[in-house]
Amino acid sequence: MKAYVFPGQGAQFTGMGKDLYDNSTLAKELFEKANEILGFRITAIMFEGTAEELKETKVTQPAVFLHSVILAKTLTDFKPDMVAGHSLGEFSALVANGALSFEDGLRLVSKRALAMQKACEITPSTMAAVLGLDDRIVEEVCDAIDGVVVAANYNCPGQLVISGEFSAVEKACEAMKSAGAKRALLLPVGGAFHSPMMEPAREKLAAAIEATTFAKPICPVYQNVTASAVSDPTEIKKNLIIQLTAPVRWTQSVQQMIADGAASFTEVGPGKVLVGLVNKINKEVETVSA
Repeated sequence: MKAYVFPGQGAQFTGMGKDLYDNSTLAKELFEKANEILGFRITAIMFEGTAEELKETKVTQPAVFLHSVILAKTLTDFKPDMVAGHSLGEFSALVANGALSFEDGLRLVSKRALAMQKACEITPSTMAAVLGLDDRIVEEVCDAIDGVVVAANYNCPGQLVISGEFSAVEKACEAMKSAGAKRALLLPVGGAFHSPMMEPAREKLAAAIEATTFAKPICPVYQNVTASAVSDPTEIKKNLIIQLTAPVRWTQSVQQMIADGAASFTEVGPGKVLVGLVNKINKEVETVSA
């Protein structure tokens, strides 16, 4: 069975999507439609912008989404048996499997990005990568810290990202090193994604998701919140709303997809981050970048 996976924020690079725009009429049409929907020429930033311009959340999220979705739509052999996306990538996955239209997906991603950017401005918050510790130890260290800090991204065994208030994350990093972590380092992100600090963004996005029509997808999506196959539009919506303040269970999602029969994983979008994570989770499966 074929699994297709879609990357999240952080996979962006200058020049992303330009080859698609130049070589496919369909891609060009979709990129131009995206410029209209967003009200600014995101293609100019994607194709010619600086890394700094691309790093702004309100640009990064739509840019990664567009690259992934448009690439999926131009693949001649795109026939997924299951899909999953890492954080923002879940929206790309839902457009790719027919649960969301291209236009609605882009509008939601844009609203999500703006809401997250605003939430980041309320309280100083950040994220940190923790390498070389068991999940359970990371969770226990976070629980013992005074302040808001939680496990946010279960990326692969021995690689977790924690998220929360700036001071609490700093304290947690020191405690992780004392607990035997190989590394615990702050990440250059705008704020504490997938933590309680995103509650204001979750409330804003919830209304937009509720007002959007979701269809029954052509194949199941393995959602970040449950790490299990979901096909019911109502359940997909509910999990998508919870996603902003809940952890990304990527390790568990990939393990479940393999248990359900996935023999190959194709990463659709900029970069090869997810292919690398899948290989670390299970060396037996085939991995490809589209």
